Amino acid sequence: MSRKSLPAIRRRRAVAVVAGTAIVLALGVSSSFAVGLGRGGPHPHHGPGHSRPHPSGTATTSPTVAPTADPTATTDPTATATTDPTDAPVPSTTDGTADETTAPSSTTSTTSPAGASDASFWGDTSSIPAAKNVVEVKVLNKTNGQYPDSQVYWKFNGETHSIAEQPYVDMPANSAGRMYFYLGSPDSKYSDFIEFTVGDNVFNGNTTRVDAFGLKLAMLLHNDDGSEQEVGENRATFAESRAATFNRFEAAVPDAFKHLASGTDRIVSPGGDAGFAPGGQYADYMSSYAASVGSSATTQQIFGCSGPLANDAAGCANLNRHVADLPQSDQSTPSAFYQKAPANYYAKFWHDNSIGAKAYGFPYDDYASQSSYISHTDPKYLLVAVGW
Repeated sequence: MSRKSLPAIRRRRAVAVVAGTAIVLALGVSSSFAVGLGRGGPHPHHGPGHSRPHPSGTATTSPTVAPTADPTATTDPTATATTDPTDAPVPSTTDGTADETTAPSSTTSTTSPAGASDASFWGDTSSIPAAKNVVEVKVLNKTNGQYPDSQVYWKFNGETHSIAEQPYVDMPANSAGRMYFYLGSPDSKYSDFIEFTVGDNVFNGNTTRVDAFGLKLAMLLHNDDGSEQEVGENRATFAESRAATFNRFEAAVPDAFKHLASGTDRIVSPGGDAGFAPGGQYADYMSSYAASVGSSATTQQIFGCSGPLANDAAGCANLNRHVADLPQSDQSTPSAFYQKAPANYYAKFWHDNSIGAKAYGFPYDDYASQSSYISHTDPKYLLVAVGW
């Protein structure tokens, strides 16, 4: 992927400067994201604490809404309510460590050869219209029967539709974009989003858990050369109930992280949680470990990759993963991540429950290529699965 295909964007945190026209997609919520420059290369990314523009941005090209002959045909006939065997909580320790839990298995790779996508999950793709702009986006209802298509909504560039009304978006080239999803109503508290920068012939995007978990999301990018890339929550996580996912989170993380799950509404990230901020109950959670490796960052700065870590991808990632004390040669080895406390167990949970174990659990999770970022030239269509 050519760097010329992306807008020139300054590095993260205090001020995110976007060259080009920003797309802002949520009504009443200002939003933007920067382009990450970790080892994964330049790609869209955001995090708590970024400067975010007023939601008046517009697309560089107006999106074309593709017609659908049968709006009711988007309901997934294979989606059924699932009785999940993991509903019962799994014991965890209270000493700052997390027990190994039996999590839903992850897909082993985020890249599939031509024709290898899982039709039982993604459905029939033969009727997806050809894009007139850059890439055709189709939104799928994967709520296991909890919401009809008429109550699964997307918002993009000032337009709002249910997928019963319109499941397709013909995505134009744009920078710093977000597409939001809602269940129940267009302003429901049950919401989430994907992020992307789309060039004239390239898609760069990701799912993200940097701010919070709101809805189960997965993306499949299909390209003109037949290759496919998948990211997001894994199949077993989609199949289980929402209550089961929240129960497993609380069972998998140590006590300091359990309060991040608010009923079954959202699971917020520790980087934006008051409990880990200076003066909070867990303000010193990472302090001793950080000091032992020569970092002056506070716990909140570590989880949010801010302050002295704002421009230090390796330093922030290594602290979150508890590998900062290891030899440099071992710091990018995934099997070494999150093996000791203190660590970002919120991020660990999403990696454990994502396709290929790739997730954006904190702002520099792209370091060592661990994020849920996908990119390809000549994209054909993007499928976005929205779960409950």
